[in-house]
Amino acid sequence: MAKVSILGSTGTIGKNVAFTLARMDTVDEIVMFSRPQSLNRVKGETYDIYDALAARDIDCKLTPTCDFNEIRGSDIVLIAAGIHREPGMNRLDLAIPNAKIVQCYAKKVAEYSPDSIILVATNPVDVMTTIALESSGFDKMRVIGVGNHLDSLRLKNYFSRKVNINSSEVHTRVVGEHGNHMVPLLSSTSIGGIPLKYFHYPDLNVRALVEQLKNAGNTIISKKGATEYGPAFAISNLISMMITDSHKVLTVSCYLEGEVEGVENVSLGVPAVTSKKGIAMIVPVHMNDFEKKAFLDAAEVVRDTTDKVKKSLNI
Repeated sequence: MAKVSILGSTGTIGKNVAFTLARMDTVDEIVMFSRPQSLNRVKGETYDIYDALAARDIDCKLTPTCDFNEIRGSDIVLIAAGIHREPGMNRLDLAIPNAKIVQCYAKKVAEYSPDSIILVATNPVDVMTTIALESSGFDKMRVIGVGNHLDSLRLKNYFSRKVNINSSEVHTRVVGEHGNHMVPLLSSTSIGGIPLKYFHYPDLNVRALVEQLKNAGNTIISKKGATEYGPAFAISNLISMMITDSHKVLTVSCYLEGEVEGVENVSLGVPAVTSKKGIAMIVPVHMNDFEKKAFLDAAEVVRDTTDKVKKSLNI
């Protein structure tokens, strides 16, 4: 019996993850946790989701609550609570206020569901992954940030649409920070099994696609106010892969201790084997000189922000 708890379930991401995950029919129970003042709203969300599931004959228990006792026995606890990013706002601008929320919730998870996996979606996600890790006291393989999983899916989609080819034929990955210092691994990208540097297609402007990728979040927020479907599906996909013990390699934020390019004491997006126990293995990855420098720069930026946040929280 798989059980997933969502902390911050009335937010745009939280409620969409609940709906998307329930539709995947891989989880038996989803606990939708909210603050007491939002309990009626989260109850309304569950009623609405139940109506949708009825059309698909899906039986998934939805538990609206503001009681931490309800998260006991969770396989995965998603922390999706936090203030929202406004148009033009950098993810790093959210660091200190959101860190206070993540710190509080990570401690509660450690108290009420000590055997669970913590999955962090709150931005800036790489910084928040370290805050959740140190606040919970969990093993680092059980504290995971959504990281560059969404970025990797976006880049895959951009290439697919640009060259008019099925997305399953595109193999690409984005590492580093989930933000301005993301690093697309173009040196190992392939389309139809052909390395990108040998793939010739009219008007394929890779640099423009990378810029589109880096601005994707702000572009969507400026036009509709929030990102919801993309992040929700990426997070639900990640949860489903872990619940089903798929051992797929996904790009998630992990606390590094030298596994990739010797980077230490910071959480960054890297390829990792996901399993029902969390991260089974952090996968070493080859980068060219340009990518390696960008990855090291990302590590420095995220580490600096993380240190400032930890100092503000007295961690």
